[in-house]
Amino acid sequence: MTNLIRLHTFHGGIHPAENKQQSTAKAVQPAPLPAQLVLPLHQHIGAPAVPVVSVGDHVLKGQLIATAEGFVSVPLHAPTSGKISAIEPRPVPHASGLQDNCIVIEPDGKDQWIGHKGLRDILGVADLDDIEPRKLTDHIRSCGIAGMGGAGFPSAVKLSVKPESIHSLILNGAECEPYITADDMLMRERAEEVIHGAQILLHIIGAKRCLIGVEDNKPEAIEALNSALKKLNEEHHIDVVTIPTKYPSGGEKQLIKILTGEEVPSGGIPASLGIVCQNVGTAAAIYRAVEFGEPLISRITTLTGDGVKNPGNFEVLIGTPVNHLLNLAGYQPQKRERVIMGGPMMGFALPHTDLPVIKTTNCLLTPTEKELPTNDFAMACIRCGMCAEACPAELLPQQLYWFSKGQEFDKAEQHNLFDCIECGACSYVCPSHIPLVQYYRFAKGAIREEREAHAKSEKARLRYEERLARKEREDAEKEERRKARAAAAEAAQKEKKAAAADSTAAPGVSGNSAGSAGNEELEKLQKKLDAAQTAKVKTQEKLDAVRADDSLADKIPAFEAALAKTQDKIKELVKEIAAAKKAAKAAQSAPAAASAADKGDPNSPERLQRKWETAQARLETAQKRLEQAKAEGSDTAALEDGIAKQQVRVDEAKAAYDAAINGTPVNSYQATAPAKSAEELRAESEALEKKILAQKDRVAKMQERHDMAVADGLDTVDALAGGVKKQQDKLQQLEQELAALNASAASATENEAS
Repeated sequence: MTNLIRLHTFHGGIHPAENKQQSTAKAVQPAPLPAQLVLPLHQHIGAPAVPVVSVGDHVLKGQLIATAEGFVSVPLHAPTSGKISAIEPRPVPHASGLQDNCIVIEPDGKDQWIGHKGLRDILGVADLDDIEPRKLTDHIRSCGIAGMGGAGFPSAVKLSVKPESIHSLILNGAECEPYITADDMLMRERAEEVIHGAQILLHIIGAKRCLIGVEDNKPEAIEALNSALKKLNEEHHIDVVTIPTKYPSGGEKQLIKILTGEEVPSGGIPASLGIVCQNVGTAAAIYRAVEFGEPLISRITTLTGDGVKNPGNFEVLIGTPVNHLLNLAGYQPQKRERVIMGGPMMGFALPHTDLPVIKTTNCLLTPTEKELPTNDFAMACIRCGMCAEACPAELLPQQLYWFSKGQEFDKAEQHNLFDCIECGACSYVCPSHIPLVQYYRFAKGAIREEREAHAKSEKARLRYEERLARKEREDAEKEERRKARAAAAEAAQKEKKAAAADSTAAPGVSGNSAGSAGNEELEKLQKKLDAAQTAKVKTQEKLDAVRADDSLADKIPAFEAALAKTQDKIKELVKEIAAAKKAAKAAQSAPAAASAADKGDPNSPERLQRKWETAQARLETAQKRLEQAKAEGSDTAALEDGIAKQQVRVDEAKAAYDAAINGTPVNSYQATAPAKSAEELRAESEALEKKILAQKDRVAKMQERHDMAVADGLDTVDALAGGVKKQQDKLQQLEQELAALNASAASATENEAS
């Protein structure tokens, strides 16, 4: 069917000396195992792989040692069995000469495979057509297959297309670069693997036909492919197309133009035309991955040039040092030593030979000065236009040169700089020997850096704007909560005033006294309830924020427990308020005669009895909280201390009540220690004075914090105000106790004197 396909041509192109016969005289030979393998984590376009092994680990051949990071990435596998000796930055084969992270393996010499098998055996199916394309693509990705004829684009990404949108598969076997014969020898010796790979690719993308483009200077490869097609009975939808030898017919866009007559638009990809293009070496690697489960751990590499005695093609493990292969080929260093990775047109000179072979290394060229003269002196451009005639992308190389040299990168972009495939045809024909491609690479790099810097700046700007918006929302929410709290406090104040007015209007002197005490108790309980409700709102807000953030999921139970505890406290306070209101109402309705007897007397039996009962009720509530805290495993030190203090208050209240009933006056210290001497009481008085001084200091500090919060407009003003009131009440209580203690000491002194 080859003769039925109409061939087209592309603009420009050149015919440099091929120099391919030196390396095709012998069959592909396996390269011996080196003493060390250096595996860069970034051998492909996209994100670098991430190590999954550590220094000192022993790995087997084919074992995963680095996993893909993101969609546009490929994993990395051990080319042989051995020990991981280092994971560190090492020099890598790149035109920049920079270092990158690498995994270093010291082979153990056993070359022992890890367990592996083909995808059909894994899935238990007999035919390739029974495997879903998605599973095939995932398997190809897991085996680390990347493009082996160009920049190393991840193959699985290229194959992730809509099947109904692709009509043709093109396998690139042109290999137009001078000196390189890796694909030529692959097609000669492993033609069936290439055809099987084409079958797999056709099944994945759903295309109806496959065209294998091979230049007419490779008759042995063409014959081998046609023989394989006949043997496998694939002649009806796979065609081997012989194309004229012209550089750079192996460029992806140029080969598509030759075989289909269609042009890939500027900035576009072949898939937009319904075409997927892969290298023949990639197709063979895909076949071995699917059929045998072998990851991409080796490739065919051409060693050629007059600088080696034994040029040829070798099956090389990924990570093999270049100097190991040069020694294998009988390298003879020249005065001006040059080792080029790739061909003379698109390759780059290596700074030294300690660099490793990677997945895209198709050739190591060692030319002599006579064979490939160096050109150190570039002359001025004479605007002859020969570069424009040779450019296969139909660009204006001389204009791009001026813009790149003058760093007018915007103009270079307007002249389609990024459509340049860096084939070197313009530099080849330039009579002034200007290294045009180097200028284009410089301009592209500068533009990419500028784009990355702009993207980074734009991202930072968006983050800053989002932060400002978030802060405004939070401030607005805080203001709303503050207004709500202020409104609630105002309503509570009005309610308290109304309750106080009702209490004042109630009949009976005793009722007024009881109502005053009840109102004081209710006021304290109401403050506690307000504080608890505020705490509940804040805890609920924090819980909602934690639930909205998946990374804080482990903190949800703690906030839920805190919320439940606050709700229980609110329920208890509501009950206490109800009980206090009931007690106040009962006191107001007491007989007027009984109340009149104790008019204005804070030490009346009725008031002392209520004080005793209230203290006893608080003690019981505190004991319940202590039992609950012990059951929950919480800290009980503060509760136990509070219970001890409350027990003292109960004892004092009971002693005062008993004394009132019996007609004997008593103070708190007489209630708890009636038999103390004057000297003991004076010692206690001195200790209490120290406590009062410390408490005054606490009150001053708390007041200072409150004033600062008011000045800064913080949300903690209400809480701090409550704290100041609490500390002041405690100070007042201590001063009352000191007065009583001094009175007791004076009385004891008189008794001892008499």
